[in-house]
Amino acid sequence: MKNELALFGGDKTFDRQLLSYNPFGPEEETAALEVIRSGKLSGYIGAWCPDFYGGPRVQTFEARCCEYFGVEHAVAVNSLTSGLICAVGATGIEPGDEVIVSPWTMSASATAILVWNGIPVFADIEADTFNLDPASIEANISPRTRAIVVPSIFGGAARLDEIVAIAAAHNLKVIEDAAQAPGVRYGERLVGTLGDIGGFSLNYHKHIHTGEGGICVTDDGELAERMRLIRNHAEAVVEHKGETNLVNMIGFNFRLGEIEAAIGAEQLRKLDAMVTARQRLAGCLSARLRSLPGLRVPEPLPGSTHAYYLYGMTLDLPVVGASRERILAALRAEGVPALTDRYVTLHRYPMYRKRIAYGSRHFPWVINGAASSVSYDDGICPVAESLDDRQFLGLLLCQYAFDERDIDSIATAFEKVWACREQL
Repeated sequence: MKNELALFGGDKTFDRQLLSYNPFGPEEETAALEVIRSGKLSGYIGAWCPDFYGGPRVQTFEARCCEYFGVEHAVAVNSLTSGLICAVGATGIEPGDEVIVSPWTMSASATAILVWNGIPVFADIEADTFNLDPASIEANISPRTRAIVVPSIFGGAARLDEIVAIAAAHNLKVIEDAAQAPGVRYGERLVGTLGDIGGFSLNYHKHIHTGEGGICVTDDGELAERMRLIRNHAEAVVEHKGETNLVNMIGFNFRLGEIEAAIGAEQLRKLDAMVTARQRLAGCLSARLRSLPGLRVPEPLPGSTHAYYLYGMTLDLPVVGASRERILAALRAEGVPALTDRYVTLHRYPMYRKRIAYGSRHFPWVINGAASSVSYDDGICPVAESLDDRQFLGLLLCQYAFDERDIDSIATAFEKVWACREQL
């Protein structure tokens, strides 16, 4: 029974209980306790005063992020969703303006555009990186395009030099959604620092985990200040601050607490070690899986690194000789944890298909009776759609505290399923 697939009654390959990812140590516990004992869990005031920029822990965390990422400004927020809203708003887009974005990303990458009544335009992705295809970006630029939101999905860098060059040629802003890619190198720079604004997520299954939170970085002082205003009730602050540019000065409460900031500052010290540990595990897995027929494993772009937030694979189905559904069923029967066959394909969401966001009259796709021609039909992103429908297979390395023994068992399960795949 040992060599028979568990799907048909054989022994499971992986039968251990895994612990959830938990990067906390005594440093974070001490930092959080110090904040609690201080009695100051937040230092913000939503008015123009010394406390407008937050408490000492927030400002320390921002300063450390500036140092780590090599940027002039860092703006802490209560989530990267909030951070992306701040970033898009800070660029000054107008209702009906178009912003190009990937369909293969978390929904906030696109809804941050809609918050400001902009129109998301989905460009296709590359099958090998799962990131925006520069050629598809070029094909989707119109006279109304104002910016590009660029995820480095799963922790692998997009082709940022090409995308930044395209943006410069068309006078477009670049917002890097680097939620899953902190500490990832792209040449001599860090992902998140090549565009006009970059952002990182700090929520509970990211490399830096503060429960919820986010950080945006930029070298542009004006963009940074506008993000700070949007973060903290801009409309109540601009007059006393002397801010005369009122475009998108609608404020929110996107403020990060002092406990989260204190934890984030400690986690930032550990980031390189945490990323390196995950790279080591992914490298061990790739060394075993790379030779399996019809299975493409994730590889970083030349000159870049990868954080492996998610280990994304692609199936060449004619070579594999079995459907994704059967492969997935066999792997799950072997006990392989944290498997997924889907990510997201945003243009297939009902909001885009039906063009219903604000009210029932299709705003912002219809403004003053004029309708946008942007399409969200199947066929606009064929690579993303094919991955969604048939080819993608992922392992959520972020979800558990995997070790080398776990990776060895997972690789053994894959090898077993591939050796017996003609039975599927």
